[in-house]
Amino acid sequence: MNNNQMVLTATDIKKTYKDGVIDTSVLSDLQLQVTRGEKLAIIGTSGSGKSTLLHILAGLDTPSAGQVSLMNQPFSELSGSKRGLMRNQHMGFVYQFHHLMPELTALENVMMPLRIRRDNAKQAQQKATQLLVRVGLESRMHHKPSELSGGERQRVSIARALITEPAIILADEPTGNLDHDSAEQVFQLMLELNKEFNTALLVVTHDLVLAQRMDRLLTLLDGKLLETKQAC
Repeated sequence: MNNNQMVLTATDIKKTYKDGVIDTSVLSDLQLQVTRGEKLAIIGTSGSGKSTLLHILAGLDTPSAGQVSLMNQPFSELSGSKRGLMRNQHMGFVYQFHHLMPELTALENVMMPLRIRRDNAKQAQQKATQLLVRVGLESRMHHKPSELSGGERQRVSIARALITEPAIILADEPTGNLDHDSAEQVFQLMLELNKEFNTALLVVTHDLVLAQRMDRLLTLLDGKLLETKQAC
């Protein structure tokens, strides 16, 4: 797989919210490029627009101006349904709160992205089983989220994010809800899987120690991304 392949590009992104006659600018002429297999972190103060940026990159919100490209397709300009198809094919997501389906087992939760696109059930189950073994949950795969620890739930989320073999994983405060030891284990697992699957990893976090372990560190300030640390 070509590690120079451009996976995600944000060009001249602006986002403005209207409140009556007042326009509030959140993102301004923002630029971002993410290549295959790289890992980068975005940090910024509360209210700096990190969540807004992540939603725009994920195609869950549209920019006021500018364009997001995913796998060289004009992602932000597609219809909602086409963005959904591309998201399912090329993106994985890990959130601070795991967003697992409470009534489903770990195995069923991991299978879900493949079942949504109507992949063969047996093959989806085999793939989900392999991933749960890889993240160390072979003995927990038939447990429901309520029966798992916080760290175990995040491992299920990571397996679910990887099952479609996405080009990029977007992670929003993936360790923010965990104790120090669980956070370290989950983050280390994400770094290992980033390398193993050659999947780009973009993490939005408040944790500067975590962020500094990525290839690139960007700070969202005054609506723009500033490169704080560049890959060697």
